[in-house]
Amino acid sequence: MAHTSLPPATLEWQIADGLVDYDHAVATMEARAEAIRAGTASELVWLVEHPPLYTAGTSAKPEDLLDAQFPVHRSGRGGQFTYHGPGQRIAYVMLDLARRGPDVRGHVQRLEAWMIATLAQFGVTAVTRADRIGVWVVHPTGREDKIGAIGVRVRRWVTLHGMALNVAPDLSHFGGIVPCGIREHGVTSLRALGVGADMAAVDKALAATFPTVFGRET
Repeated sequence: MAHTSLPPATLEWQIADGLVDYDHAVATMEARAEAIRAGTASELVWLVEHPPLYTAGTSAKPEDLLDAQFPVHRSGRGGQFTYHGPGQRIAYVMLDLARRGPDVRGHVQRLEAWMIATLAQFGVTAVTRADRIGVWVVHPTGREDKIGAIGVRVRRWVTLHGMALNVAPDLSHFGGIVPCGIREHGVTSLRALGVGADMAAVDKALAATFPTVFGRET
């Protein structure tokens, strides 16, 4: 992992080099969460990309796996099936909610607000919907597509997992699942919306907007 000190000093910010194996990512998150809880490590935002894969959250339904064209990983996060792959920015967010405020729903809402603020940096208006978690883009036709997914786990008030923002993934790869169990809406990305931002630009926007949503320090 390559480290860059963009947000405040007591919150570590890491950007992974290359594609990160999913099982390795989970093990790394779990170890870091234990260290945060023990007071031996700082909070962490870890930005990664994965090779193509599907993850099944705790509410995943077998019928929503339509074509297992990529490895399927069972995940301890909430939610249903989702796709991860190159061109998608995953932000694994390990924060101490015992210090920041023990509010899981509030944490989810802040992740959504973080994505919305980041997308606004590129002129993209995104919204949330009360009946479905995630971040959505409303097209002039009225169609709504998901551009960002949320899946979290909280262990002893330390958060794990986080959010996935579609920058420029192969959207056809989502066809192997019913993303997040939602059949009536599609998925989109910055590239599909005509935004040519690369991952470095997205990372810069994520770093700039994070303090406005989560605060600099508590």
